[in-house]
Amino acid sequence: MIAKLTGLLDDTGPDWAIIDVNGVGYLVHCSARTLDHLGIRGDKVVVHTEMQVSETDQRLIGFTSGAERNWFRLLTAVQGVGSKVALAILSALTTEELQRACAGGDSAMVARANGVGPKLASRIVNELKDKAGGMPTAPGAPGLGAIAAPAGFSSADAVSALQNLGFKPAIASMAVGKAVEELGEDAGLNDLVRVALKKAAG
Repeated sequence: MIAKLTGLLDDTGPDWAIIDVNGVGYLVHCSARTLDHLGIRGDKVVVHTEMQVSETDQRLIGFTSGAERNWFRLLTAVQGVGSKVALAILSALTTEELQRACAGGDSAMVARANGVGPKLASRIVNELKDKAGGMPTAPGAPGLGAIAAPAGFSSADAVSALQNLGFKPAIASMAVGKAVEELGEDAGLNDLVRVALKKAAG
């Protein structure tokens, strides 16, 4: 099971990216939002992945955060929602907007996604209404008022390091974001983690 890829962005298409990990190119299907977040060819990237295997196909789905992957899993558990529809929803809405739509019963918001009709949108909202409240959203999503960690490689590693120490993703990202503000974007990983730990603990 491949859960995460760290490598160079080799190429992208309308709904996919190729991540070069030590000379091996992984084809990863992504939402438009994830593709935007990855940056440009040659950038160092970290992609959270979900592997889907069927009788006729196997594919890797890529996400910018563990929170986005969790929402993908929730969405695909709803009858009638395959990986393409789930990615269309995650392209149209941030995880925070999706959480708000499900918690508030706003099926019209979910129906904004390509390929999602009113009936399916209602089913998604109804089935996920009770689960939405406890789901984490991607750090720094619009409306959270958080300082998101920049997309740089060191900051992504620093966020991961804080999460490994038991901090929640949103808190880890906010703390690293503040550390980057204080130290500058060229700060090394060790310095970022040290300062972010103080911010998170404080």
